[in-house]
Amino acid sequence: MAVATRLTWRQEKKMQNYFGEKQFSLYKASVHGFSTNSMLKICSEQGPTLTVNYGEGNYLIIVFVFQESIITKCKVGPFKLPMLFDEDNYGNREVSIHLKEKTMHFSKNTVKKLGLSQRYISFQDCEVFQCEDLLDKRRMNGITELKENLLCAIRNYVPYGGLVHKIRILLVGPVGGGKSSFVNSALVGSNPTGTSEKYRTYFFKDEKDNNTLPFILCDSMGLSEKEGLDMDDIPSILEGHFPDRYQFNSLKLMPKGIGNHTGCPLLEDRVHCVAFVFNANSVEQLSYQMLIKSDVVHVVLLTHVDTLDLITKADLIDIYKCVPVQLKLEAVHRKLEFALSDIFVVSNYTSEWELEPVIDVLILSALKEMLWAADGFLENLPLENTGRCV
Repeated sequence: MAVATRLTWRQEKKMQNYFGEKQFSLYKASVHGFSTNSMLKICSEQGPTLTVNYGEGNYLIIVFVFQESIITKCKVGPFKLPMLFDEDNYGNREVSIHLKEKTMHFSKNTVKKLGLSQRYISFQDCEVFQCEDLLDKRRMNGITELKENLLCAIRNYVPYGGLVHKIRILLVGPVGGGKSSFVNSALVGSNPTGTSEKYRTYFFKDEKDNNTLPFILCDSMGLSEKEGLDMDDIPSILEGHFPDRYQFNSLKLMPKGIGNHTGCPLLEDRVHCVAFVFNANSVEQLSYQMLIKSDVVHVVLLTHVDTLDLITKADLIDIYKCVPVQLKLEAVHRKLEFALSDIFVVSNYTSEWELEPVIDVLILSALKEMLWAADGFLENLPLENTGRCV
């Protein structure tokens, strides 16, 4: 059974990033006793393991990995478990841990290699961790199954009351926020170059039967004080007055009604959900003035979450439980006054040649939630606005 570790979350993440695996505490000397026999009884035959010793003031003295296979990132070792804890009174081994005396002994060569000032170091506590690959076959099978379930839910989705055939989701955000990256990640799992200069509407086909899925993503220019989309011009977009591939003019946008082939957009042409797209690394720069004031439902999409400090691909499985992500969500909630349930995080594709189920799950989860949010907009729409021009 795993025990509570003395490591801080940040220390755990640094170890995970360094060794590429998640660690689960198996043995803790202050809990199970400073006994080599007790340690071996608990930790033997547990696969790859890692040892951490704590010095005065709860400082981490040094980390050693010992397992059957070679680990090239270790400065010393690797060691097999019994050998590392076998008392070496002659100083011939690279490292020897004496649990009973709470000391570590180093050979002369190891002292030189690690740049230590002495051959003997005392410690207060010792922990042995089991290393586990978070993206092993078993977990990946579960992620693939979750991806298929999300696809099925989106595939079978029908907008509220059959009022429209497809939900239109407008992506709005600053230049570099990740709008186009999100669109292309959802489309083909690739990353575009450049920024949006046209108003684009994207339909998505189901790989299973080649039918279009029940939503449309609308991409626009990035918001900018100088050359980007002006906030005052967005109401015309929300009402459906802009055709696909409309070329934006930052100085003067198209007057209402011009350019739409009907001249009188229907509910089907309107935007039903607005997603504010922000780079997760730029949350601190957000302000309430960035929001659009309208009756359309709004959500927030934080992109590039995988580039946050100490976040790895393995963290994407339970990304909402990661401390850096939770801090970003709280910051958005505080600055923009969005409910935490209306803030979603995604990892955009960058240069991957193959699709990643973990990334796909985050994208599909966000899309599903946006469809459900749009249902709320349609349900609360006044009856007189459900079938006439706006």
